[in-house]
Amino acid sequence: MKDVELKEVDQAKQLMTRENNGCVKVTVPENAGVKYGLSKDELIQIAGTAGWVRTRWALLVLFWLGWVGMLAGAIVIIVQAPRCKPIPEMNWWNEGLLYQISDVNAFSDNGLKGVEEKLDYLSQMKVKGLVLGPIHSVQADQPDTLNLTSIKSEVGTENELESLLEKAHKKGFSIVLNLTPNYEKSSVWFKNVTTVAEKIREACAYWLTKGFDGIFLSDLEDIVISHYWPSIQVIFNQTNNNKKVALMGSVTGLPVDEVSLLLNRSGVDLLLTELADPAESGVRQAQAIQTLYSGHLQTSLGWSLRGRSRGSPAVPVRLFHTLLFTLPGTPVFSAGDEVGLKTGEKLQTMWDLENPVEAANATAKTLQEECIAVHDFFKALSDLKRKERSLLHGEYVSLYSSTTSLAFHRLWDQSERFITAVNWGNDSVTMKLTNSDLPAQAQVRLTTDAVNLAVDHKVSVEKLELGPKQAVLLSYPYPG
Repeated sequence: MKDVELKEVDQAKQLMTRENNGCVKVTVPENAGVKYGLSKDELIQIAGTAGWVRTRWALLVLFWLGWVGMLAGAIVIIVQAPRCKPIPEMNWWNEGLLYQISDVNAFSDNGLKGVEEKLDYLSQMKVKGLVLGPIHSVQADQPDTLNLTSIKSEVGTENELESLLEKAHKKGFSIVLNLTPNYEKSSVWFKNVTTVAEKIREACAYWLTKGFDGIFLSDLEDIVISHYWPSIQVIFNQTNNNKKVALMGSVTGLPVDEVSLLLNRSGVDLLLTELADPAESGVRQAQAIQTLYSGHLQTSLGWSLRGRSRGSPAVPVRLFHTLLFTLPGTPVFSAGDEVGLKTGEKLQTMWDLENPVEAANATAKTLQEECIAVHDFFKALSDLKRKERSLLHGEYVSLYSSTTSLAFHRLWDQSERFITAVNWGNDSVTMKLTNSDLPAQAQVRLTTDAVNLAVDHKVSVEKLELGPKQAVLLSYPYPG
């Protein structure tokens, strides 16, 4: 009995050996005869039993029921989900601001070449198109000297113009040529439109073949009554490299009803009207905006700061920037508006902003800082106009108007909503804004009153407090 036990112990010792590092190595003999699990035949035999068959069928049915349920749920979600409104048809002049360079030499010392050198500056402001000129040759009040197909020598050459068009198109700019005939005098049509209407028609056809994306005419109401007008319109019923060429015009001093009638009669692609004078009642301004908006597509409405509104000392220019960029239609600015220059001030001031003013000159330093602040405000508004659908082509809803203030709503389908409120009066106002779509609070996006209406802060919409000479742009998400 002891011998057998010793042999078994010896065998166990043989299976275990100690390594040099102190670890024990266990040797498992091969073919030890240990059996794990079931064989193939045994598995097949068990799988064929009634219980396992029923289990497999139950799992299969549950799988297909789950799959069909998920498919049905997806269909229900798709059917019940709110459908996005189709984007309205828009052309290039509806996709951002237009920038007027009336006096090319005042804008740049290098004429047309200088405009080309400033394209990057314009790109930073998200400018979509330029309204250039007039640049043709004419002596004031002398129609016999009018040559609409020539370029004034002091402005540049035709080669420089071609280079400007090429570079602008590569950078995504469109260029419209201002063909206003007698542009240096108040009577732009020489007091007799029929004497130049034929030249206008010929010049439109000529410059469009040179690569311009449109033609602009001032005091449009005078030429529209000419029998030449239909033949001028025909020229623009075409596209240039798959891009529609535009016929644009402006009117000044007309009542809103006559502006609306002219827009219907002229058939222009864009009619530029001046923003109402700040002395006008906010109620009348709201009615004028509503009249034009309700009677016409906003794609044909343009707004400018010209006249008494531009650079008005009584009203900060940023207030008007807020209005123009958020009204339904296309904002059109003259060179210098982006930094708040007043009529008569030199455009060279824009380029001087790049050079710091000496600290000792406190007045000049303050003016420069203000111009820079206006420019930054302008660029922020332009960026919002380009990328926000509610501002680009959304609906316009009047919310509030008084003798010195105005507020309106811009909304589009499921996009973010915007509220514009301006007060050009000398006293604060409390606007009670009511609409079924409005929330209790909205976020400040841009403001001229950073102390009381800080950017990104929430403010009450039901009772919006706005100080004198102030403007604010609010936003809130789609309520769902």
